[in-house]
Amino acid sequence: MKINKIVLNGFRNYEWEAAEFAPGTNVITGANAQGKTNLLEAVYMLSTGRSFRTRFDRELVGFGYSSAEILAEVDSKDREQSIRIVLQPGQGKKIQVNGVRKTASELGQTLNTVLFCPDDLNLIKEGAALRRRMMDNAISQIRPRYAELLAEFNRLYEHKSRILKDWREKPSLLDTLDEFSDAMARVSAQMIRYRAAFSLRLDAAAAPIHREFSGEGEALRLQYETVSTVRDTTASAKEIYYDICEHQERHRQAELEAGQCLTGAHKDDLLVFINEKSARSFASQGQTRTAALSLKLAEREIFLDETGEYPILLLDDVLSELDPRRQSFVLNRIGGGQTLISCCEDEGISSRTGGRLLFVQAGRIRAGQRG
Repeated sequence: MKINKIVLNGFRNYEWEAAEFAPGTNVITGANAQGKTNLLEAVYMLSTGRSFRTRFDRELVGFGYSSAEILAEVDSKDREQSIRIVLQPGQGKKIQVNGVRKTASELGQTLNTVLFCPDDLNLIKEGAALRRRMMDNAISQIRPRYAELLAEFNRLYEHKSRILKDWREKPSLLDTLDEFSDAMARVSAQMIRYRAAFSLRLDAAAAPIHREFSGEGEALRLQYETVSTVRDTTASAKEIYYDICEHQERHRQAELEAGQCLTGAHKDDLLVFINEKSARSFASQGQTRTAALSLKLAEREIFLDETGEYPILLLDDVLSELDPRRQSFVLNRIGGGQTLISCCEDEGISSRTGGRLLFVQAGRIRAGQRG
């Protein structure tokens, strides 16, 4: 699985620009604010239909443009394929694969990406939202149904949140509260099953990577945590739904008083333990970075197991944040698939990996040269 060529038209700071990528490692270098991350963002959108930096398509359209376009030629499923995404703020997205209309949730059937950006270095120490997002991004690519559930859950959550926030001023809103609570419980039950299954796979894949990475025999363990009344996250969706309803019933009054949703999949977390101690509470900065990298490399292995092909690995300006040992470990582990690495200075990465060097300046891309 790889991207051969991408064309950007009116996307971020790219007026019209094309880039070709090598099948192995591609090092994208240049000064800050020139468009390196924008390029990786466009590649990420080819697999998800959305940005990893903003929720709003209008922010992706370049100044003076009414729309933006991403075109790509990719190799996937043992054949050449084309992907086209047109962003028209106020009119939605138009997505085509080989000329056929697709939804954003269907893009993962053609192309997969694993992204590692500076925020992910805080994956272990930060709040649960970052770890939920990691799970959601990965599962959505390999399970289109999950992407649909996630979109529906977010819609229900926003509606219910508005009811809980405004019901005192408009008591009639409470007439629909139980309806939204029930719908959220049903969708949450299905999402929990997906997340629980993914967490088990991630745990199995990350543990040996982390053991090798740490070089000290450290044991990494992951534990999925959801609504407290759910007795078995691997049970049927029906059983989980009844467990969630029990939690909802207990907390209905508390939700009304707090004005917040207290029951649902938005409360989930992925707990990380190193040598059976909470990594969030007790791990050093070095340990948490090793654990975060292990999770991302494990995510890559899951995609390989799922599709038979390595996903495209996107490393957005993270190598400069790592010490030489961790840098070397990552670079030694990324063989076998295509990788796009953005950094301010090449620092010999392209020569160490035998990869292609691309230089970005003011929204222009040049191969193997500076300036």
